[in-house]
Amino acid sequence: MSAEIFAQIDRYPLLAALKQRRSRRFGLGMKMPSGPMAYESGNAPFSLTEDEEACLTFAASGITGFALLDLPFSQEQGGAIVARSLGRTFASGDAIQTVGLVIVNDDATYLIKRPQDFAATEIQPLIDLASQNEFTEIYRRMRVKIKDGRGAPPVAPMFNVNVNRWSLYVPGTTYFLPINELTFMYINGLLEIFNEHTGAFVLDERAGFRAAGLGRFARRRGGHLFDDPADGRVLTVQRVELMVSELVTVEQGMMLQNLGLMSQAIGIGGFPNFAEHESIWFEALGFRMGTMATARYLGANFMITGLMSLKGSNRNVHYPLSLERDGEVLLQPFCPPFYATMKEAVRAIVDIKYGSQGTFRGGVTQSAWRDPGAVAGRSGRGRSRGPDGGAASRRPAQARRRRRRARPARACNRRRRWTR
Repeated sequence: MSAEIFAQIDRYPLLAALKQRRSRRFGLGMKMPSGPMAYESGNAPFSLTEDEEACLTFAASGITGFALLDLPFSQEQGGAIVARSLGRTFASGDAIQTVGLVIVNDDATYLIKRPQDFAATEIQPLIDLASQNEFTEIYRRMRVKIKDGRGAPPVAPMFNVNVNRWSLYVPGTTYFLPINELTFMYINGLLEIFNEHTGAFVLDERAGFRAAGLGRFARRRGGHLFDDPADGRVLTVQRVELMVSELVTVEQGMMLQNLGLMSQAIGIGGFPNFAEHESIWFEALGFRMGTMATARYLGANFMITGLMSLKGSNRNVHYPLSLERDGEVLLQPFCPPFYATMKEAVRAIVDIKYGSQGTFRGGVTQSAWRDPGAVAGRSGRGRSRGPDGGAASRRPAQARRRRRRARPARACNRRRRWTR
């Protein structure tokens, strides 16, 4: 990275960045065709340099070291909800690092790898490079080209909002698109709320508020889940999914804020831009897509399904399965078709935490803990977590719907030089 740009970042006060951060939409080479703000730049489009993209990428998704994880790991205190041990430039629930990042410019579309996408031996060099402020080298190591040129959906309504159409995908702009993979957070959260200490009971509001596959574990049937609403531990599937999506949305919000602060520090413009759609961004980026009838996607009963079929409205819905390039799976969920059953997907997450090289087993030394062995000893796999006779192998994780496995962020960030 050039000494000039680092010196600019290094001397820019955080307080000034917080006060002066603004959405700046008009870039070099752009034109606003009509209205009282109509204007046309007299300059040619000027793309971000690699150093500038590298600084923004580090702000949005840089690996900075090991999370402190200063949590209570004694019995029933909940510390073992932690799933991974690395930290980035923003906080992540249970250190899962749920949010991925795609960068789109005029020349190419890149995926930025998350901490879990690297081999263990690759992590420390990235941390060392971060301490040396070698952001451009980090950027080169973290990015994977997924497409030549700009990957983007149409500008028509519902693919984008009308107020942004004048500026969409113009030359010289770079998009930073968060992508949320929800299944790990979902399953890890279920393992926590279904354990002996919390004992939550989940109802499926789309199935007449019947038990979401959990009836035989209710306390009234001799189980340990609190199925009496008076106990305050009865949830609906919708509420569980809202909890998951809110946790992940907080992550992506911090990513977008970091982009705004870094943009201010290096003197470029940009703004959060609507980028929410069921499938179109995934299709534009080249995700492997699946299809499902609308009625099944919505969980409709047989009567509604029949009516939809008669009216011709039971069409196929497209949803993302994975991002793959050259035979390598770059992003995938913890669910079929990547696992034969949901039981296997749950076991895979348990293995990440408690397998031979898991966070609390062989990988425990890859952490910030002073005495990792003590943490491993107090975080033993209990009845609620073990696949070998523990509840994770026999308590269903059916409190879920057939929904999209990953989803794009509701906002992306566009960065550009503004007209001076």
